[in-house]
Amino acid sequence: MRTIGTGWRLSFAGVVAVGAALAIGELLAGILPDVPSALLAVARFIVDIQPPGAKELVVALFGEADKVAFQVFIVIVALALGAWLGRIAPKHPDIAGGVIALFAAAGFVASIREPAASPVLSAVVAGGQAIAGMWILNRLIPIALRGAARSEPAAPARRGMPDWSRRSLLRTGGAIAIGSVVAGAAGRYLLERQRAPISPGGVPVAARPADLPSGADIATADLTTEGFTPIVVPNADFYRIDTAFIPPTVDRDAWSLKVHGLVDREVTLTYEELTALPIIEQFVTIACVSNEVGGNLVGNARWTGVKLRDVLSMAGVQSSADQLVGRSVDGFTAGMPVEWVMDPAREPMIAVGMNGEPLPRNHGYPARLIIPGLYGYVSATKWLSELELTRFDLFEGFWIPRGWSAMAPILTQSRIDVPRFGQTVRAGRVPVAGVAWAPDRGIQRVEVKIGEADWAPATLSAPISKATWVQWRYDWQATPGTYRLEVRAVDGAGEVQTDARSNPAPDGARGHHGYNVTVQA
Repeated sequence: MRTIGTGWRLSFAGVVAVGAALAIGELLAGILPDVPSALLAVARFIVDIQPPGAKELVVALFGEADKVAFQVFIVIVALALGAWLGRIAPKHPDIAGGVIALFAAAGFVASIREPAASPVLSAVVAGGQAIAGMWILNRLIPIALRGAARSEPAAPARRGMPDWSRRSLLRTGGAIAIGSVVAGAAGRYLLERQRAPISPGGVPVAARPADLPSGADIATADLTTEGFTPIVVPNADFYRIDTAFIPPTVDRDAWSLKVHGLVDREVTLTYEELTALPIIEQFVTIACVSNEVGGNLVGNARWTGVKLRDVLSMAGVQSSADQLVGRSVDGFTAGMPVEWVMDPAREPMIAVGMNGEPLPRNHGYPARLIIPGLYGYVSATKWLSELELTRFDLFEGFWIPRGWSAMAPILTQSRIDVPRFGQTVRAGRVPVAGVAWAPDRGIQRVEVKIGEADWAPATLSAPISKATWVQWRYDWQATPGTYRLEVRAVDGAGEVQTDARSNPAPDGARGHHGYNVTVQA
């Protein structure tokens, strides 16, 4: 009978012990409201200290699954550490126990950085994790060693007999591992439920602005094509990129917005006071700076809220202020030029509704900033709690020290949605279609290039405003062969989208979106 070597037995014991310690932390975080998840706290700490370029790489690899991928990576590293601890534990039990205690302490230190953390309860949970990890390791190591001793070459009469010690290790360790998975999953479920906001009521109803373009009446996609992106992206399908591993819990009744800094007077507004101001509604396309050429980290929605300038005028912006900083309830910051916010050519807003519903939790409930024309990392603060007027030479938003530009207007971009990359289509009329955006300059025209042919104009949907994207479509009379499809846009200022490729960092990806498709007879 083939047996498992000593090293693998000991590694298994270490993995189970560390996994159990992680699961206990998740479960207690889900049960105790003032105890953050150590796993999430460590992940957030790593995000805070990440080197320039790390965000671009992670988002490029995993897109909107970046947070899940990051947590999985941390768990894998922790379990690999557990495997190493299991191997050294028989000869160096003090070192193994000390490392477990050290990592529990690191989780505690990361946890108390969270705004709502209780240091006392977090310390108790960290201690419990360390004790549980060491106890399970000390329980499994002797079983692993007994199994190793019995798995030495046996006498002829004993060959073929079952290895009860090995089975005992698998039975005991397996039971603990399964229990850990269940406990961890239950803890994360409870944590999500615990942090979910109280069910909100309706959002204020916005009267349709008199100057809203007629294109808004056909915002349900007037260039219908299978697989086509709609003009207005449903809330459930709207992209989400932020630094919150679990969206913050915000009680709307206890929430307030503070305006301070280089202002004539500080102002604090409750939700009721904020929404008592004149309500506006507008369609705005927002985009993430990490969006690759042809990527889907961009979307258009109908936002309901109040004019940002109405709120700022209540405080009185001093002439020395050149930066407006939005601060989230979890401490995230994004800074944008005051000049951009105050320009009457656009309408920055504090949004409380999205596509006719209260802001979803994932998208900033109960209030967030929507600033037409700027990438989200410098403007679109979710879970808004403060507006601070300051200067660029005095303060840097969260992403600026990490290698991203302080000035971040959204670039002119276009994308092909159909036919899909690598798709084979039939000869004949083939719709080539997609979206193009340049908020807040608008799109003047879109052109398509197929193979060696010249650039040809596409048909555009009726634009809602300069702050929104448009659909485009080109009907291609396709003949058999393989062709490269390429698209470019011309914005409202007459600027042609560049074909010079660049990475998203530091101020957005550049280049034409294109790929090959095959046409069959």
